[in-house]
Amino acid sequence: MKWVTVIIKPFKLDDVREALAEVGVQGLTVTEVKGFGRQKGHTELYRGAEYVVDFLPKLKLEIALSDDILEQAVEAIVGAARTGKVGDGKVFVSDLEQVIRIRTSETDIDAL
Repeated sequence: MKWVTVIIKPFKLDDVREALAEVGVQGLTVTEVKGFGRQKGHTELYRGAEYVVDFLPKLKLEIALSDDILEQAVEAIVGAARTGKVGDGKVFVSDLEQVIRIRTSETDIDAL
């Protein structure tokens, strides 16, 4: 099993969700986050004053996946989230040792 953490631009959420549904992903968690990377923020004008926005709004998606759909899911995420511009995001894949569904006490793949 794998734990996939994805950082994307907020307006790409629906595209990514639909692409994941097509490959069989049944659930994910979304968190609004802020951050910067190579994009490094930007300057904005507010009421005549210029200021720097260092941290840009992003979304963090967290998904537990079985190994058999991992490659398809990552391809779906990358394809749906790509705009071709700086700041499109990242995909992080980690090993997931154990999953337990609280309601039924099912474990591992059965709990996904």
